Amino acid sequence: MSADSKTERTVSFGFEEVTETEKVARVKGVFRSVASRYDLMNDLMSAGVHRLWKHDAMNQVNPQPGERHLDVAGGTGELARAFLTMADKAGKRRGIDRSATAIVCDINDAMLEAGKARADNEKFAGRLDWVCADGQNLPYPDRSFDAVTVSFGIRNFADREAGLREFRRVLKPGGRLGILEFSHMTVPALQAAYDTYSFNVIPRLGSLVAGDAESYQYLVESIRKFPTQDIFRKEMETAGFLGVSVTNYSGGIAALHFGWAV
Repeated sequence: MSADSKTERTVSFGFEEVTETEKVARVKGVFRSVASRYDLMNDLMSAGVHRLWKHDAMNQVNPQPGERHLDVAGGTGELARAFLTMADKAGKRRGIDRSATAIVCDINDAMLEAGKARADNEKFAGRLDWVCADGQNLPYPDRSFDAVTVSFGIRNFADREAGLREFRRVLKPGGRLGILEFSHMTVPALQAAYDTYSFNVIPRLGSLVAGDAESYQYLVESIRKFPTQDIFRKEMETAGFLGVSVTNYSGGIAALHFGWAV
């Protein structure tokens, strides 16, 4: 082990403690492995309910015509496409002919390639871009975007606080941040039942559908290591976001943390 690695901060990779550098590399490996079956596995694991969570989250983000959206850890681009669709509908209702634009930013090239291959991207030609970059070091100037979203990706960051500071930096004053993430159930008895399902069913499902139980074991463990709703709300406030609210879905299986940049 080098002297540098000895002094590097350690973070959680599931239930393991690893260096930040190792976490970045291993997370890349996880999502490169599951990229081709990622959307299908999301549907199977949640019985499709994740789509309802995302729809409500995007309603709170409230896309508008002419806005610029950045979907960090955006993977296959589901939220970016939803943003553009909802902004178009808002423009049509109000008689505004200004097209919104969106960028899907992800550190994993395999996830981006899986997203770019989707046929439903065609209707957004010229308005939907794909960029391979680290959410902790975004390649954009200050105050570039009206809205930033992260869907089930913030728990994979090696440094959440650095990511939140970057989101704050690239948002315009009055811009919105919406972070949808798996969280902690509000009823302890239900949490125990959900843990039983997660640890016994999801890795086996990952093995059957994606041929990779180990990656889904990590994903389950990473959910358990993510902070509670209140702690993550405070992290967003520390990063400079105001009016941070929390919306729990399905009893806290997932939660939307929403805040404003100033």
